[in-house]
Amino acid sequence: MTSKALLFLLLAGLCLLPVAQAQPVPFASQAAARAPDALPALRSRAEFDALARVHNPGTALALAHVMFAIDRLPAPARMHYLNTPRFGLHEHFVRQTGLMPRADAQAIKSNYLQPDRRFLFGTLSWQPDISAFTYEFWEGDQLTEPLLRQADQLLKASFFAPLKLKTSSTLHERLARNMGLAFVTQESLIRQQPFMALNPGTATGRLRIVEKADDADSLRPDDIAVLRQVPLSLAPVAGVLTERASTVLSHVNLLAKGWGIPNAYLRDAAGLLRAHAGQWVELKVAASGYQLRRLTEPEIAAWQRRQKHVNPQKVVPVARPDLGETRLWPLVALRPRHSAQCGAKAANLGALQVAGITGTFVPDGFCIPFSHYDRFMRAHRLADRLARMQQLPGFKTDPKIRKEALARLRGEIVQWPLDRPTAAEWQARWQGQLGGRGVFVRSSSNSEDLPGFSGAGLYTTVPNVLAGEALERAVKTVWASVFNFEAWEARSAARFPADAVMMGVFVQAAIDAANAGVMITRDPFSAAGWHVTYISAKRGIGIRVVEGQRVAEQVTYSSWSRAIQVLSRSADPTALQLDAGGGVKEVPVEVGRVVLNDALVLRLAGVGAAVKQVFGGVDQDIEWATVEGRIALLQSRPYVDRSTAPAVP
Repeated sequence: MTSKALLFLLLAGLCLLPVAQAQPVPFASQAAARAPDALPALRSRAEFDALARVHNPGTALALAHVMFAIDRLPAPARMHYLNTPRFGLHEHFVRQTGLMPRADAQAIKSNYLQPDRRFLFGTLSWQPDISAFTYEFWEGDQLTEPLLRQADQLLKASFFAPLKLKTSSTLHERLARNMGLAFVTQESLIRQQPFMALNPGTATGRLRIVEKADDADSLRPDDIAVLRQVPLSLAPVAGVLTERASTVLSHVNLLAKGWGIPNAYLRDAAGLLRAHAGQWVELKVAASGYQLRRLTEPEIAAWQRRQKHVNPQKVVPVARPDLGETRLWPLVALRPRHSAQCGAKAANLGALQVAGITGTFVPDGFCIPFSHYDRFMRAHRLADRLARMQQLPGFKTDPKIRKEALARLRGEIVQWPLDRPTAAEWQARWQGQLGGRGVFVRSSSNSEDLPGFSGAGLYTTVPNVLAGEALERAVKTVWASVFNFEAWEARSAARFPADAVMMGVFVQAAIDAANAGVMITRDPFSAAGWHVTYISAKRGIGIRVVEGQRVAEQVTYSSWSRAIQVLSRSADPTALQLDAGGGVKEVPVEVGRVVLNDALVLRLAGVGAAVKQVFGGVDQDIEWATVEGRIALLQSRPYVDRSTAPAVP
C-alpha cells in the first residue's frame, strides 16, 4: 500500500473502493514466498500474480494489487515492483532492503509531501469492473506534474499491459486532466459497484420483495425487505436491501441505523433473491459483501421460540417537557437548556447563533413551545381519540389499517380550530420579529436526538409559508406529523408511550439556498475515521438530500491527509427553490456542474469542526446551506452510529 492510511482504507474503508466480482487470482502467499523482494518490471500476468496481495479473496470486493516504489535519486530513476505480501508497507521495503535502512517517520513522510523527494510510492491494481489495470497514489500525496509524468512514463515502460491512473483525490484528478493523462476516478469506479454495505449487521426474517414504493406499508417487523424503489417512509423491519444506490444519510439508511438493522445496496437484488421470496432467511451484511442463507424448519422453530422469551426492549427515555412555559422564544434567547420547552433542534440552533462561528449564520426564528401543543391537544381531547383509534379492529396487527387511521387523525388535527388569542400571538411575533417574510415551519419534538433514537426524518417541515392563515395551518400540520405513519412505527419499535411525545415548532426565516446538504464530523464508513468529514449535497434547497430518490453529491475530507475524495457527483437535473406564491418549486439546473468544489469543502469541514466544539467535542450531524457565499446552519444533532455488528467472516 502507498501508506498506512491507504492500507487502512483498503482494510476498513472498502466502501470507498471499487467492488469487483471474485476473480481467479491466487492469494499469492506461496508464490510470494518463492518470489524475490522486488522486480524491475512486470512482463506478464503471472509475474503480477506472483507479487500480488488480494484483499477479501473470494468476495465481491476481491482486489489484487502490487505496490511499487520508484527510486528517483540518483538519476536515472529505478522501478521496484514490491513483493507485496512480504513487505505490507512501502516503508518496510525501503528499510529492510537497505535503500533507507535508518529512515525515521519524518524521512518516510517526505516521500509523500516534497517535490524533491527520493521515492514515489504507489499501488497497481487489477480493476475487474472496467477490465483494466490502474495505478494510484495515497490520497494525501502532494504530487506535482513532473512527479506524475515521471511515474506514468516509468510504469508504462515496465508493465506488460495498458495502464490508467486512478485518481485518489481532487488534486490528482486536476493534475491528470491538465496533463492529458488517461485516468479513471474513484467516483466512476464506485458507480460500477454491484454492492455497497450501508449499515452492517445480521438479521433473521422472512424475505419480502417490494415491487413499488407504496407497497412498503405492508411490511412487518420480521420482514427482510428487498426494495425495488426507495420509499419516502418505512415501518420497522428486520433488514433492508435496496436496488437503488443511496447515501449513508438517506432516509431509509438513517432509519436502519436507528433500528440497528443491516442495510445494503445490491444491484438487481430482486432478480438475485427471488427464489428466496417468502422464505425465512438469515441475512449478513458486511463491507466485504453479503450472505443470505435459507433457514431449515428446525432453525425457524428455534428462532421463533427464542423470540417469545426475548426480554422487552429497553424503553428509550423521552425528554421530560416543561409545560409551564408558554412564551414564544426568539432564537437569540434559546440555549441548550431550553430543549425542555422547545426541543433539542430549536435549542441547538440558539447555541449555534450565540457561538457566532466565522463565516456562518443561523436564519432567525422563534419557538412555539410544547405547552401550546399540549393545550391544543387537550382542548380537542386527543387522548380519547387515540384510545378509540387503538381499539379499531386490526389496528395492532395490520400496518395498512394503522396507516389509514393515522392519516384520518392527521386530517382531523389540521381541521381542529385554534383559539384566537394564540393565533394572534403567533401572527404578532411573525410580523414583529421576522417582518412577516416567508418562513419554514419546522418540527422540534422531545422524541428526537435521544440516545439510541435520533428521530431524523420522521416529522414534517412546511416550507416557505407566506400568508397569515397559512402559518396556523402549517403549525397544525407539524403538530399532526407526530402521527406520521413512519413516526408512529418507529416510536412503537422503541416502546415510546403513544401520549409521551410533545411537539415544539420552530418558525424560521426562509432562505433560497444555492446549495444545501448535510455533513457528519466523522467518517460514517469507518470507526477509526475521527479525522474525516463526510459531506452530502445537492443544488438548491436541501429537502431532497436525504430522501434517497436521487443520489446526492458526496465527498470526504481528511484533516490528516488533507485530501478531498469524491464518492459521487450529483446528476440531478432539477433543484428546489422558493416559489413566489408560497412553498417550493422545481427548476432545471445544469447537469454535471460540481456542487461541492474544493474551496466549499474546506470551508464546510472547518465549520463542522467548530460546530463540534460548540457541543463539547461530540460528533455532529449538521444541516447546512449556502446563500450568497455564506454558510447557513440549519440544524445540528449528535451523530449516533449504531452499526456495531461484527463483520461477515
